[in-house]
Amino acid sequence: MSAVDTFWHSGRLPLSLLFLAFLLTFVITRTITRLIRAGRGPFHNNVRGGVHIHHAVPGLVLLLVGAVMSVTVAGHRPGALIAAVLIGVGASLVLDEFALILHLGDVYWSTEGQLSVQVVSLTTAALGLLALGVNPFDDSTAADNIQLHGNWGVLVALPIHIGCVLVCVEKGKYSTAAVGAFLPPVGWIGALRLARPHSRWAGRHYSPAKKARAATRADSFDDRFGKWGLTIEDWVAGKPSSGPPPAAGPTT
Repeated sequence: MSAVDTFWHSGRLPLSLLFLAFLLTFVITRTITRLIRAGRGPFHNNVRGGVHIHHAVPGLVLLLVGAVMSVTVAGHRPGALIAAVLIGVGASLVLDEFALILHLGDVYWSTEGQLSVQVVSLTTAALGLLALGVNPFDDSTAADNIQLHGNWGVLVALPIHIGCVLVCVEKGKYSTAAVGAFLPPVGWIGALRLARPHSRWAGRHYSPAKKARAATRADSFDDRFGKWGLTIEDWVAGKPSSGPPPAAGPTT
């Protein structure tokens, strides 16, 4: 059996299609919205009856249809493959406007809107790892990742691993938590290091002196790596507009 046949019959094909659909939809969506913003091409805002319909709306519909289909087909093809594509497309459209949903305002091109790019980036990384077979919900994968053998090892290590990921979230290290869910050492190290100064963990457990030390370390990290992150986000999603966001942001 060839490598293509092996992959076709493996359980990772639906996940791979979901990942590709998610990524391609994000790239296409951002390309179209940037063209709308620049006033180029045949695209324009989707307005019906004076209502600006954001692309998160059809995204929700596709996501729900794909989710229901994935349950009803019970893994049988081609239904499972179609459902994976629908979920990938729908989730991408929704998460591309995650910041709008969070703020209940059209912040697509504002600084707050960059949160959508960060969420999409983390989701893309998570889906990519799942497509490659790194599955934290699979006992065998977890055992391989933490280099422990036997069910007892997994039963002991898995709660610790989940706890470390949750600590990362409490410490305001969301990127570390997302990556650490799939790569346990990242989560473990993140849980041991200082929290972000404005996180819930710092507010509950840190003294003023320790908060100051956390702030100093966070400022040093942001000065070193933050500018690179903002540059990449601006390149991917477009540079945020100065001033208040427009009344009606671009959509498809």
